[in-house]
Amino acid sequence: MSVKVAFFDTKPYDRRYFETHNRDFSFDITFLQDHLNPTTAALTRDFDVVCAFVGDEMNREVIDVLHDHGVKLIALRSAGFNNVDLEAAYGKIHVVRVPAYSPQAVAEHAVTLMMTLNRKTHRAYYRVRDSNFSINGLIGFDMHGKTAGIVGTGKIGKAAIQILRGFGMRILAYDVYPDKDFAKECGCTYVDMETIYKESDIISLHCPLTPENVHMINRDTLSLMKNSVMIINTGRGKLIKTKDLIWALKAGLIGSAGLDVYEEESEYFFEDRSEEAINDDILARLLTFPNVMITSHQGFFTHEALTNITQTTLENIRLYFQNDELPNEVCHQCCGEDGKVHKEARKGQKKCF
Repeated sequence: MSVKVAFFDTKPYDRRYFETHNRDFSFDITFLQDHLNPTTAALTRDFDVVCAFVGDEMNREVIDVLHDHGVKLIALRSAGFNNVDLEAAYGKIHVVRVPAYSPQAVAEHAVTLMMTLNRKTHRAYYRVRDSNFSINGLIGFDMHGKTAGIVGTGKIGKAAIQILRGFGMRILAYDVYPDKDFAKECGCTYVDMETIYKESDIISLHCPLTPENVHMINRDTLSLMKNSVMIINTGRGKLIKTKDLIWALKAGLIGSAGLDVYEEESEYFFEDRSEEAINDDILARLLTFPNVMITSHQGFFTHEALTNITQTTLENIRLYFQNDELPNEVCHQCCGEDGKVHKEARKGQKKCF
């Protein structure tokens, strides 16, 4: 059987990795540079699979078009699925994802943001290239002995904890499903969110986006934090209410922020806009702060992660068309808000419906 795949939001590295690994699967992949949205959904006619990324839009309107065009599977090459209307997809199109591609990649990037902001290596680099060897204004702090608050202790959060423990930091953690065995083994302490906000020198977000935690970092919670706190977000942009973050930065209520994600990132992140003005006033304002570092959702971007994403995505497609078990399927009936599949809800089914 020839399986036709419409691959949206293609970048050169996507094509290189998928063409290499598809030799073992032989799917008929059409690579498209367009984002999937209500306008470009028309391109999916006669395709069996849509392969989408975090910037693609799969609302009810798009889902209905895909279903009408005969698309049977949405293969997300990401862990998050908040850009998919799972309720609209249920009973029409199956949705699979890549639940864990490289926890170490994202955790290491989070720590990279911490260290860069702390020791101001990005600023030092440009100074030295201009023959300015002054270190005035580049003072940082010892990570050793400081308190890190880790929000979300899935695989990425746990990897971050293990790295920060290596610095000799005190670790506070919060998770809806605390892993007490891990806490005992690694020497971290589960606490409530208020304690995280009040006691942490660094707060790093590693939780999925759910209806309950949208804008968990807001004016009220920012007001609880230390004036010197560093906030790191490699999770989802909407965990932080950006307008309130800017308010806190302007007021000097927080020390610094490192962001690999942003609320309205889909228009800019992963794209080259160097020849254009930034029309997003909030993003433009963030870029003016010397104590803010923004990277373009590159936390996952390692060779190991891209290899895992590619292989898992292609394997998800193979399993679907062989009518095999779909361990990486997500749907609004069988999956919790943390993305964990409730297998008992399937009642022995290989697929969610």
